[in-house]
Amino acid sequence: MTHRKMDEVETKARNWLEERGVTLEDIAELVYFLQVKYHPNLQLSDCLENVDRVLRKREVQNAIITGIQLDVLAEKKELEEPLQGIIDRDEGLYGVDEIIALSIVNVYGSIGFTNYGYIDKQKPGILEKLNDKSSGECHTFLDDIVGAIAAAASSRLAHSAAHTE
Repeated sequence: MTHRKMDEVETKARNWLEERGVTLEDIAELVYFLQVKYHPNLQLSDCLENVDRVLRKREVQNAIITGIQLDVLAEKKELEEPLQGIIDRDEGLYGVDEIIALSIVNVYGSIGFTNYGYIDKQKPGILEKLNDKSSGECHTFLDDIVGAIAAAASSRLAHSAAHTE
């Protein structure tokens, strides 16, 4: 990854991911999970590079800071009902968390939808931890956002590989 100056929004998005317990390596492992059977020589460093590139997109940064902020407010019980309860319970019919995630998935085309749907059902790696309700933390938005970043990075990787074959 190249060292470059990040603006305030990108810096905040990346920092908040880390503060909420999600490393770029965690997301890269999800990309690896999604792509290794299609790219036998895939390295984690390739996955990390694609995660980094996805995180450079303003739409992605905006989704991260919005979702994390809503999770934090829910954790602090600072939302009004019925929204507080809906986010606390991560109600299946709420769907706004998935809509924010889909804005990330859309960045690299339709293959992202397939990747996102698959990883959202499987919940490997960091996604299993984020979905553990016993921690007392609220990750209603973050789990979907992290899965979407991995799906978008997987799509980017697939598109890049298609151009080199």
